[in-house]
Amino acid sequence: MAALPGFFLTVSPESILKVAKHVSESDKIFCMNLSAPFISQFFKEDLMKVMPYVDVLFGNETEAATFAKEQGFKTEDVAEIARLCRDLPKENQKRRRVVVFTQGKDDTVATVGDKVTMFPVVDINQNDIVDTNGAGDAFVGGFLSQLVTERPLEECIRAGHYAANVIIQRVGCTFPEKPDFH
Repeated sequence: MAALPGFFLTVSPESILKVAKHVSESDKIFCMNLSAPFISQFFKEDLMKVMPYVDVLFGNETEAATFAKEQGFKTEDVAEIARLCRDLPKENQKRRRVVVFTQGKDDTVATVGDKVTMFPVVDINQNDIVDTNGAGDAFVGGFLSQLVTERPLEECIRAGHYAANVIIQRVGCTFPEKPDFH
């Protein structure tokens, strides 16, 4: 498995494409995060060269909306954008692309086979939120922690929600000494 942020497209699109092709040819899972709206805007061509190799695509609602606009999807509905992203051309046909879009305190949108499913986030008192920087990266990290052990998608998302929930209740991107995810 390889997981790369879209930011790599800003410095070495050739490298990310080489990694993506190798992972696909090796029948491993290639994950990519849209990372920021400007990636879809200013690195659109390189992003779309890599997209056929992406098995799991991550993003937030703003990144999803920008990607949709740049691709001419003609919708702002995040669930529909996830479906359209899932159905983009894909090299490795052995597995269906999974698309996961977080939406802050709103449900996470994910493609599950032919369906688009909404996953509620961990309920939290808004007064307990200290710093949202890194919440998306924490979500992806939590998700991947379960994906590498071949856990079901629902468990991957649950771990992502847990990690993001912990991060937003602390200053900076820090975890407690002993996280309690079970």
